[in-house]
Amino acid sequence: MAISKEKVNVLASVRNSILILKSFSENRPAWKVTDLAKSLGLAKSTVSRLVTTLASEGLLKKNPKTGEYHLGLGVLALSGVLMQHLEIHKQAAPILSQLAAATKEATHLAILDGFDTVYIDKEESLYEVKMKTFLGRRNPTHAVSSGKVLLAFSDQAFIEAYIKNGLQAFASRTIMDPTTLKKTLERIRKDGYATSYAEMSESIASVAAPVRDYKGKVVAAITVVGKENRFNTSRMNHLIRLVKEASDEISERMGYDKRFFRNV
Repeated sequence: MAISKEKVNVLASVRNSILILKSFSENRPAWKVTDLAKSLGLAKSTVSRLVTTLASEGLLKKNPKTGEYHLGLGVLALSGVLMQHLEIHKQAAPILSQLAAATKEATHLAILDGFDTVYIDKEESLYEVKMKTFLGRRNPTHAVSSGKVLLAFSDQAFIEAYIKNGLQAFASRTIMDPTTLKKTLERIRKDGYATSYAEMSESIASVAAPVRDYKGKVVAAITVVGKENRFNTSRMNHLIRLVKEASDEISERMGYDKRFFRNV
C-alpha cells in the first residue's frame, strides 16, 4: 500500500526533529537556527518551524537575547522517567553515592550503547575541581576504564567489530594497537577490573569493575575517576578493592549469585 504524501511529510518532520535534538551536545549546547539548518542540510524555514514546535513542548528553550536555542527542561523530565525505570539505575544509585563518599572522587555507572560507553548515573567528586562529565555522555569505549570492562565481557564478534571500526587516539596513552587491546581485555577478564591512565584525557585516571545481572551477564560498569596524581600505586590498590566491592554489591542487588557462576 502506497504511503500518502501527507504521511511522508509527517515522517520527515519527525526524523528532522530528532536530528535537531541530537545536534545538541556538550561541545555544542546552543544553536542559532541558521547554523543548525546549515549543519543539518535543511531549509532554514523548516528548522525554524520545527524548533518553534519543540520549544512550545518544552524540549527546547530560546534565549531571547542571543536568539540561540538550548535543550529545555522537557528533555530532563523524559530522561528522569527513563532513569527511574532502569532497574540497574535504581539498584546502583545508593552504592554509587557511598563509593563517592568513601573515595571523594567522581563515580559513574556506565552501559554500552552501540560502540559507545554511556554514563547513566554519576556522583560528583568532593574535591574542588569537578570532572566535566554528564549523564548521557558518550565515550569511546576503548579509551575509558568502564568501556574497557564492558568490551572485555562482550562476545568476540562484537570485540572484533569494534576494533575493525577503528581505535582512535584521544590522549597520550590511548590504546590504538588491536593486539595490545586484546591482551588488555584478556587481563581485565582475569583480574575483574580495568584501569585507565591518560587514555581519554590527559592527567585523568580511573578504575572500573563489571556489574552483572541475575544471569551472570555483564550489563554495566561502575567506575571511580579523578586526577591522575591522586591515583598512585598504593592508593590505586585501595580504590580497586572499593570499586570491586561496590560492583559486587550492585550485582547482588541485581540478583547475581556468584556461587552459580564459578566460571564467569
